[in-house]
Amino acid sequence: MSEAITSDESALIDGEVVRELADIPAVEVISRAAVMLMSSAAEKLGLGEADPATSPHLDLDEARRVITALAGLITASVEYLGPHAGPLREGLQSLQRAFRETSAYPDAPGAGPGEKYTGPVY
Repeated sequence: MSEAITSDESALIDGEVVRELADIPAVEVISRAAVMLMSSAAEKLGLGEADPATSPHLDLDEARRVITALAGLITASVEYLGPHAGPLREGLQSLQRAFRETSAYPDAPGAGPGEKYTGPVY
């Protein structure tokens, strides 16, 4: 795909219409990024498997990083998220609790991933 896509035409790539980023509302971009981070954290916590403890994707160090990034994004964006803020916060808290439950040595309340942005999650 060496040809430049002009803004005057709809681009068709692999059967999908590509929207220009300028046309996508900020709340949608932020929400999509949050959902991607949530999905990544869930996989890294092994939540996609029947037994998370035996998941080949279990990686608490990586999960901590992704959850912290998610917490920062949601906290910084909460005023713009409107009705999306509640469900995103709930999803984040669920991941923070799952991280604590999965850890052999759980962090103290307030010291878990992202809790410097969200406050303690019990």
